[in-house]
This record gives sequence, C-alpha cells and structure tokens, in this order.
Amino acid sequence: MQLKRSIYLLGLLTFVYADNFAQTTATKKQLDEVDYVDPLIGTSLKGFAKNFEEGNGGGGTMPCVNVPFAMTNFVAQTRENKMSYMVYHYEDSRVIGFAASHQPTVWMGDYGYVSVMPQVGKLRVLPKERVLSFSHKDEVSKPYYYSVKLKTTEAEKIKAEIAGANTCGMFRFTFPKADQAHIIIQGINLNPELKDWANDYTVRIKKLKGYVHVDTVNNEITGYNPDRQSAQLGPELKNFKGYFVIRFNKQIKKYGTWDKQVINKGSHEQYGTRMGAFISFRTKANDEVRVVVATSFISLEQARENLKKEIPDWDFDQVVKNTRDQWQQALKAIQLSRVSRDQRTIFYTALFHTMLFPRQFSEYGKYYSAFDDKVHKGESYNDYSLWDTFRALHPLLTLIQPKRVDGMVQSLLQMYQEGGWMPMWPNPTYTNIMIGTHADVVVADAYIKGFHGFDTKLAYEALHKDSYEAPDGDAHKRWGDRDLWTSFEARGGLTNYHKLGFIPVDKTRESVSRTIEYSIDDYAVAQVAKGLGKDDDYKQLMAWSKNYQNVYDKATGFMAPRNSDGHFSAKPDSGFTEGTKWTYTFGAMHDIPGMIKLMGGEKAFADKLSQNFSEGHYRADNEPGHHYLYLFNYCGMPWKTQELVREHTSTQNFRNAAIGINGNDDCGQTSAWYIFNVMGFYPVAPASGVYSIGAPQFPYIVLNLQHSKKLIIKATGLSAKNKYVKEVSFNGTPIKDFTTSHKQISEGGTLAFTMTDKPQKL
Repeated sequence: MQLKRSIYLLGLLTFVYADNFAQTTATKKQLDEVDYVDPLIGTSLKGFAKNFEEGNGGGGTMPCVNVPFAMTNFVAQTRENKMSYMVYHYEDSRVIGFAASHQPTVWMGDYGYVSVMPQVGKLRVLPKERVLSFSHKDEVSKPYYYSVKLKTTEAEKIKAEIAGANTCGMFRFTFPKADQAHIIIQGINLNPELKDWANDYTVRIKKLKGYVHVDTVNNEITGYNPDRQSAQLGPELKNFKGYFVIRFNKQIKKYGTWDKQVINKGSHEQYGTRMGAFISFRTKANDEVRVVVATSFISLEQARENLKKEIPDWDFDQVVKNTRDQWQQALKAIQLSRVSRDQRTIFYTALFHTMLFPRQFSEYGKYYSAFDDKVHKGESYNDYSLWDTFRALHPLLTLIQPKRVDGMVQSLLQMYQEGGWMPMWPNPTYTNIMIGTHADVVVADAYIKGFHGFDTKLAYEALHKDSYEAPDGDAHKRWGDRDLWTSFEARGGLTNYHKLGFIPVDKTRESVSRTIEYSIDDYAVAQVAKGLGKDDDYKQLMAWSKNYQNVYDKATGFMAPRNSDGHFSAKPDSGFTEGTKWTYTFGAMHDIPGMIKLMGGEKAFADKLSQNFSEGHYRADNEPGHHYLYLFNYCGMPWKTQELVREHTSTQNFRNAAIGINGNDDCGQTSAWYIFNVMGFYPVAPASGVYSIGAPQFPYIVLNLQHSKKLIIKATGLSAKNKYVKEVSFNGTPIKDFTTSHKQISEGGTLAFTMTDKPQKL
C-alpha cells in the first residue's frame, strides 16, 4: 500500500513540475510527437494490478515497426507465440527471430506469419537452438525503427535493425567476421509443445502444410503459411495462406531447407508443419546483409506488387523516413502544451496504440476475405476487438481518424455479405470469442455521428439480423465463449431473450452479461432505425433495450442470473463473463436514467456506486467498467467523477515503463480510455452522440479535426491540488449538465475549464 501511495503521489507531482520542465527544456531541440512514443510500454509480461502485484498478463502490446493500421507488424520475436503469449515480452533476454506477425493481442492468435533470423557458426534452425541473447541497453524501439545487438560470442554481436511499411518490411543485419553465417527463414511453426486453451495441435498438424522455395535465379525465397492459431474457433478456410516473398542483397550461393530437426542442404523446396529455408555465406567484419520481406494474403504475385509499391529499392533509411512521416502526421492529431516528458511519452504511446487496429487488410484495391475464402475488389480492415473497442477506441477514431471510419464500417458490412453475419471478434474470420454483436454499436455510432459513406441499406439489414434472428441451434446450444466451431454464435440465447425478456442461466452461458450487452446493442440498432424512419422497429428495439432490467434482483441490489422458470438462481455469481456482479450491475451504459430509477433513485445509486469503488471492486483494467467513473455525473456528484478520473489516469494505471499499462490494452481500447480521460470528456452512452464531461489532466490540448478545424481544451489553474472543475464552458457558453455533443466537438472551438481544489456541488 505504501508503494502504491508513493507512486501515486509521484504522478501527481508531475503537475507541479510540468511548467518548470517545459521552460528548462525550451532551448533544447524541439521534438516531434512521434519522438515521444515508446513501443516498449505495455510489453511486460508481468503487468500490474491495483496493488502493483505481478502476474496479470501485462499490456499485451509489442514493439512493432509499421505504418498506422498496417496489415503486417514487423517485430523482434523473443518466444514462440500462441494464443495467450505475444511474440515479444520485455522480461525475455533472448531473440529467436524477427517476425512478420499478424497477432493483434495476447488473447488472439497469429496467422500467416513468417520469421527471419541471423546466425553465425554452426547452423541451428529450431527456435530453442538458434536463440541469441541481448540486453535492453542495446535496444532501440520506435514506431518506425527498431534495433538490437544479438550476442554471438563474448566479444562479437550481430546488429539487427527493422524498418517496416504496410505489408512489407526490411531487416538490416550487420555481421561480425565469420566463416559461417546464415539467414534462417521459418515459414510455419506448428509446435505440439505449445499447448493452449484454444487449440488441438494434432488436428492442425494433420490438416496444414506450409511451403518454401529457394529461387537462386531471382535471389529470393518464397512460400506460404496456411496456419491460423485460432483456426478451431472458426470455420475452415481451404484457400487461406499467408504468402511471403523474401529477397536478399547478398547473392544466394549456399542454401537449403529444413523440416523440424532435418537439414537438407542444397534443397530448393520444402513442405511441412515446422520448417523453413536458409542461406549461408562468409562475412567480413561489419558486413551488412539486407533482407526484404513482402507479405500478402492474395498471392505471391501480389506480394511482389506490394513490394514494388512500398520498398522499390534497398534504401533502408528511406523506408524508416517514410514510416516516420506517416506516424508523425497521424500523431499530431492531438498536440499538447506545458506537460512533462514522461506525460508526453505516456500520452503519445497510448495514441500510437490506438492507431494499430483494426488493421488494413486490403492490398491496393483488392483483399482476401476470410469470410467466404475468396478474393474481392475493394477496401478492407480486420482484427476488430469489438467487445472492447466499441466503448472508446472507435469513438476516438471518429475524431482522430475520420477518413478511415467509413472504410472500417463498410468492412464489417462486407464480412456480413460474405459470411452471413457481422463478426464479434474476427481473427481474421469468425472466432466465437466474447459476447454481444458490438459491430452493431460501431456501425450505429458512426451513423449517428454523420458518417454515411457506406451502404446504409446494407448496414440496417445487417443490424436488423443481429437483433431479430437467433443463430442456428440457439434453443439447444449452451454457447460457451471460445467453444470450438460448430456454427455462428451471433447472439447466442436470443430466442429466450425475446421470449422471456432475459437470457436464462440454465439455458445459456454468461447469461447476465449477455442480457445486458444485447440490451446495449438493441439500443444502438434502434437509433439507426429511428434515423431511417423505421418507427415500428425503433419501438420494438427500444423495448428490448430495457431487458437488462429483468436481471436486476431488487432483493440483493445486483444484476443476477435467472433460470428459465423466472426464479433467480441459487448461484448469484454465475452468468457473468470477465467480471462479477459488481462489474455488470452498472453495465447498462445506454440507459443510465433507467439504471438510477431501477436502483431506487440518485442517492441509492450513488451509494452503491461509491461502495463499488471504496471496497475495491472496481477494476480499471476491465473494459465493462470503463464508463463507471462518469456515472456520478448523472446523480448530481460530478466532483466524484473528477476525483476518479485523476486517480485512474495517474501512475496507478499508466506509467512510462515496460510495465506501464494496468491490464491488457486490448487493441487500443485501454489507451483510448486514457486519452479521453486526459482530454476531459468520454463517450459513456454508445450511439448517442453525447459525451460526459470529466476533468482534463493537461493544461492545454489541441485536437486537430478534419477540414482544418481545431478543438482547444484549456484547463486554467490545473495542478496537483486543483483537480476539481469549478466551471466549464464551450465557446464561452457555460455547460451546466456536464455533457457536450459530438456535433459540437467535431465542429471545433474552445472547451474551457476553470479548476479548483474544492469539490463543486451542482
């Protein structure tokens, strides 16, 4: 507890010294926004919980090198990844390769990956044999560049550098003098030792074979990897392949392939489940070998086309510059003044994390669809962590990446056309992971905010199906999260949700959480129905959006599981997913007045909510509660919201360190929550177009909006003591109800706060 208090106070003191820091560094070279990003933040496996205890899985991020929203992430690989482990963990001290990865987050699988590894001495091909150690003092990590020195002997090291674009990357390896030097390619890695909760490796090994081919004429290694680590959670994809073309600036003379422990020198091609290829050569001191890796989900020919567009020559430094320029352009969407370097690093690293997913999946006008296993013309995105990101990430993107919003929505609609349903968590196809059809909220939120550059008729068709149609076998399936694939989950339990007004715990798993989240989705779909003039649908959907009330047990004051006979279950802690009754009792974010009334009015609601925080039930690292800080605004206690925003946006949850994110970042959701908290407003109710006002954590923020408009956020008098809002106005007009609209924010202007050290009652 003393450690927690000390770190928290240290975070508060940054406010005191921020102005002095800015003044003393004013004469130094001006850094760009991108220069503050540290991709190592969140890469720790340990993580930290409320009491800074180890072992909650870390931030689940990786120090990848690529352009914003890239199809392929280029990253140092410190271990063989799987569903539950990333490719890189800060605690590791050895590198097994440099990967072209498509793993979006720790709980999801990689797919279509390939890796490259430099080596000297005896050829060693398996990951545990080819490892080289490194020290973090020899490591540089930026969004546009990565380097590390790999120890080969006590005196010699290989310097490895990464430059990444969208689908292609370049590695630059500087070797010591060696009679035997190698570049090892691993094209597929089905390792039966890597057991996890999602896979039966024996099934995948029987079904899948990767391929590599060494082409000495064109000086390249080509191949494909059909592996998807989450394959058994979704439908079979016979045509799925991650294609790669790998080229070298050194002529291939000695080469071969390998399959498990077997090395085949001079072999041109290899099929297998844990295999690859290699080239061998002699090096002089400081010999530089460059390797370009082009990836595609369409074909080898497309990979070559991607390479021509992204890396047309061997200019490593130009690739670094191009990617740096793209990141700088994206990150200057939000600009800060009068904050410390640590604060800038935490903020811009968070902003960096919000611009990685969903990833671009189209390749210059074409894309492979993992929903019908075919290639199509058009734009596509994938790897949507929708259960998490509908809450803050996608609303943030409507402000900082508005030009991508229509494409992201249209991509979800294409998945509906090609697969029959919009996905819950595509990786890169259906996975049966998590609950709720929160693509509904993402589509509806964009529509309500004026984004109509997608097929709105098709959008409503997809939304209507989610709300009205139960998946196949709904009446007799239990619909467990991460069940092996049988059919589309969609809204499992929807039959009883419509029939009974709730999902019964004796029929469907995670019943309470599902009931609440389906209510949120129905509210979102209702707003689109209203906008399109579908009045009957609107009335029905709004009625269903109140179904969360049917799992509220007035006797206990909590959301609770009910059986199909209507009685509350004797096991009140069952029926939840990734949370408890405390996590979900305040979960109906779309109908806060309804929740307040249900729980007996503002005082009773506020008392229960206060108990949630004071007794330590609240988890900032769990997305269903991200809006909880703002609920006090709705019961006449805005100062409580302001206190909580300060507390949970401090070093209690965010730090400038590898262990710097409390909980998993979940594809940018946690980072987006942090950014909204710092800016002073938050999208509590999805698809409402309304923001709830908190308290800004920095004195001056400029949000650069589309059409050259700017939102200026000023916090006069902000300090360690002055965390409360005395008054707030927009363009000089006082705001009394602590809400503002997306329409106002997106038009630009000045959101001005006057801060004080005393709580202000309404």
